[in-house]
Amino acid sequence: MINGKRVAVVMPAYNAERTLEKTVRELPEEVDIKILVDDASTDETARLSEQLGVRTFIHDANYGYGRNQQTCYREALSAGADIVVMVHADYQYEPKLVSAIAAMVSSGVYDMVLASRILGGGALRGGMPVYKYIFNRLLTGFQNLFLGAKLSEYHTGYRAFSRELLQTLPLLENSDDFVFDNQMIAQALMFGFRIGEISCPTKYFEEASSINFRRSAKYGLGVLRTTASFVAHKMGIIKAPAFETTGRKVTLKYYAEPAHSLEALTQSLPPVAQ
Repeated sequence: MINGKRVAVVMPAYNAERTLEKTVRELPEEVDIKILVDDASTDETARLSEQLGVRTFIHDANYGYGRNQQTCYREALSAGADIVVMVHADYQYEPKLVSAIAAMVSSGVYDMVLASRILGGGALRGGMPVYKYIFNRLLTGFQNLFLGAKLSEYHTGYRAFSRELLQTLPLLENSDDFVFDNQMIAQALMFGFRIGEISCPTKYFEEASSINFRRSAKYGLGVLRTTASFVAHKMGIIKAPAFETTGRKVTLKYYAEPAHSLEALTQSLPPVAQ
């Protein structure tokens, strides 16, 4: 616990067998709850996760990164977490920073904290591909201009949330794909939540997962659409469910027995926008 608040780490995972143990072993002792959601991996990710003592849930099909997060947050909230930190199981982000990130939320100063790879200036030295760095800077500058924020990066997958934020944002209106991360930040800004940042080293290596140029381009287009929707909604041109208080939210579900398969859950989830 940190400042009397229960901390959960959630790990959306797909074929993370080679890096999972190192990630879990380096999580700080302040973590009260460890949850992994396996998006129908073809390796031994789920088996290893259970051996490491992590609460493990398995999707019956590969639903995508965004849908995986929906399950992660539902299970963390159902387990009683006050602060939820998302850590990728591929060891691309530094697990030892969980305590620092969670503390920024537990202080009550921030509702969301992003671990920025740009702060500190070490992104390229850490192995970030040049084209991804350029896209990152261009998209971040574009969103700062139109979303009215001053963040160093919108595209990190290492972040922490307060319980209130996760229960407020209409996360079921978001994409199943990687742009889910970006949509969450836009929603947090629309709903007036406070966002902080902390510097995080960049680690690109062979075993770490990374989307290719085509998927990166698709993500970039999704960021542009998210920004356009944010601006249009704020100006009253359209009503976007993702930015409405009436949008579909993650609801708590409690299970009478260990949920080693989430087939019933994933089949019951409503479709989301791509």
